[in-house]
Amino acid sequence: MKNTIAQRIYDFLKNYPPFDMLERDFLYSIAENVQVLYYEKDGEIFRKGEPVGDSFYIVKDGAVGIYNENRVKLIDECGEGDIFGLCALLRKDVYRLYAITIEESIVYGISSVLLEKITMASAEANKFILTSFASNRYEPSIIDTNENLFIDNENSLDEAKSAHYSTNPVTCSTETSIKEAALIMLRKNVGSIVITENMKPLGIVTDKDLRTKVATGRFGIAENIQKIMSSPVITYTEKITVAEAQINLIKHNISHLCLTKDGTPNSRLSGIISEHDIVVIHGNNPSVLIKEVKRAKTPEALKFVRLKAQSMLSGYLEQNLPIAFTAKIISEITDSITKRAIELSLEEMDSPPPVAFSWLALGSMGRREQLLLTDQDNALVFENVPKNDYDRTKAYFLNLSGKVTEKLNEVGFEYCPAEMMASNPKWCLSVGEWKDQFNNWITNPTNEKVMLCTIFFDYNMVFGNKALVVEMTDSIYRSIASHQIFLNFLGLNAIKTPPPLSFFRNFLVEAGGEHKNQFDIKARAIMPLVDAARLLILSHSQKDCNNTIFRYERLYELEPQNRDLYESCINAFKTLLRFKTLQGIRNADSGRYVDLNALSKADRLRLKTSFRPIKDIQELVLVRFGLSQMM
Repeated sequence: MKNTIAQRIYDFLKNYPPFDMLERDFLYSIAENVQVLYYEKDGEIFRKGEPVGDSFYIVKDGAVGIYNENRVKLIDECGEGDIFGLCALLRKDVYRLYAITIEESIVYGISSVLLEKITMASAEANKFILTSFASNRYEPSIIDTNENLFIDNENSLDEAKSAHYSTNPVTCSTETSIKEAALIMLRKNVGSIVITENMKPLGIVTDKDLRTKVATGRFGIAENIQKIMSSPVITYTEKITVAEAQINLIKHNISHLCLTKDGTPNSRLSGIISEHDIVVIHGNNPSVLIKEVKRAKTPEALKFVRLKAQSMLSGYLEQNLPIAFTAKIISEITDSITKRAIELSLEEMDSPPPVAFSWLALGSMGRREQLLLTDQDNALVFENVPKNDYDRTKAYFLNLSGKVTEKLNEVGFEYCPAEMMASNPKWCLSVGEWKDQFNNWITNPTNEKVMLCTIFFDYNMVFGNKALVVEMTDSIYRSIASHQIFLNFLGLNAIKTPPPLSFFRNFLVEAGGEHKNQFDIKARAIMPLVDAARLLILSHSQKDCNNTIFRYERLYELEPQNRDLYESCINAFKTLLRFKTLQGIRNADSGRYVDLNALSKADRLRLKTSFRPIKDIQELVLVRFGLSQMM
């Protein structure tokens, strides 16, 4: 005889992740063992301090509130299909929160035995449970306590693991001749040799050095090896990950990285990792694209490289490589393309630059978070000049900027609709003008000026004179220190967008216009996290800290009492950035607007889970900066 209760439970569970990822017969066997629980309104399912039971829960009908230790603050509201109590079950000590029904509710209880069967039966379900709940700061132990049950894809990949490297690097002394060094390399069958003194690395010679410096006749084989070595060497610690190795090779335009005991050239050499080692680990090598960029002679050639980078991006996402690693790689390639566009433009100018200058990437590109091809945001700062030279100097840099932005447009980075580009006279200024501009925005804040600050404060020098940028940055922080009220206005901007879910846990969508009924993932979910991180890091006067993930990492070092919140913001930001990028690749657009009807239930739940820290970080901003009095 058919079990009608089990059938009803099965019919419900099959519509919600991770149960919709299970085979029919297996899910039915799970349904046969689910406990059905009924609670009246204000019914207590579990309370803080109680020993954790043997089940986690999914709401069938009604709503369950998750409350803080005082049973006052509603931390989360679970509706139909939402899971709660899972982290506590995995932690297996005591409950840290209260679960109380907000209305009459039916809840299904699923035991730890069934949970283990689910995770063993389906890798996809296993992955979903981890990614859905790893960002829950209220139960942060989910990963730590069950390493054998869950696999964290963001941390178990090759890129996040320690890199394999040669632990017996071939070395020679400073007294060795070029001929002797070359014979050692030949005998050892290696492509590099490290020049050391007391086993501390002083320099490195590679096959390329022998080809370009010796075979060309520039240096004789009897000369000292020091004549052709590259020095100082770039060093790192022995614990370097594949991601860190790859990024450093690209950043410094080198093919070998020396590893030492403390990561500096002043300690004992312990190993060497090469570009070839990275290629062996995985087939994708962005260094090749960087080299293509350096060889490019036209915008068309740069565009070809960017298209290859976009293809590589798709591959990285398909492999589920860490999004932070992926963003760093794509940013390095984008920076390299921009530098080459500037170099090509300088070659077209009638004369060299009259004074030093710097090219700045702004917004998401300045934060090194731009993965997809979007419009440009950039600016230029040039050295102060006498008044009678100003017009001529500015005209030169406007001409240069026009050439650069045109090339970037040809590559695929469209012109900014708001003209926030260095080719606009408003954003091509001397360092003195920039300092005055920022000071005016800070000391006389209006909605428009605060909005400009949110764009122009996130800058990254791509090309030029770093001293100009340092001078500009120092000026900004001095202005903020003397006008702290500015942070309050920046705070109001950071909380102006409400959390993405309504009171009834529905997505807040666009009410009209071209994107009516679509969800704006950038404005409603990503930017609140970005804006809060910027504000908080500015309040701590932390310079050279523009990336959102890096900002939250710095914040939890500065405020260890808020570590759980900041870590949950990092996890949420990674999830949202990956989701937006995947949407953009899938739909060949920016990924900003999401058609909710096209989402699976798993994606909906994954997004809802990532929204949890937004409300909390906004509440922290509201209280810390006393904004309730200004609203």
